[in-house]
Amino acid sequence: MSRIGKLPIKVPNGVTITVDSNKVLVKGPKGELDLLLLDGIQCQVDGNTIVVTRVNDELSIKAKHGLTRALINNMVIGVSEGFSKKLEINGVGFKVALNGNNLNLSLGFSHDIVYPLHDGVVASVDQNTITLSGIDKQKVGQVAAEIRKLKKPEPYKGKGIKYSDEVIIRKSGKSGKDK
Repeated sequence: MSRIGKLPIKVPNGVTITVDSNKVLVKGPKGELDLLLLDGIQCQVDGNTIVVTRVNDELSIKAKHGLTRALINNMVIGVSEGFSKKLEINGVGFKVALNGNNLNLSLGFSHDIVYPLHDGVVASVDQNTITLSGIDKQKVGQVAAEIRKLKKPEPYKGKGIKYSDEVIIRKSGKSGKDK
């Protein structure tokens, strides 16, 4: 049996879960999320825990078991606590500003980049740090990846956009010695 799939999910206070035939709806203080269950996967609510089970032991259904449990667990965490990612902008003259629902990024190109934020993702800017937050883990991670992709950090001077916990391994230049 799946090591992840067999674990029960604890539901915190203030979060309600509704399971229809093939749909799971999670409501909490920060919002609500829903998930269509994959074929062969079932979900039962027992008081303040959720148990995800599978119909049989076919390989394709076994592969979906842990995935479904992880998605439901992320939904429960999202509506109760939320998710956030921090990005840092390093480089001389690199700037970021929040303008309504758009991020204006000055990254050394001939023009500024205007990045429109997705629905459900909120950004806050503090000098050269962008904090993205929302209830959907996938959306927050996708927006962070798209912003980082605009100017990836380079290994020589470390200029670019990086995650706050990311370590950029630096290279020495042409001379071959550390400067």
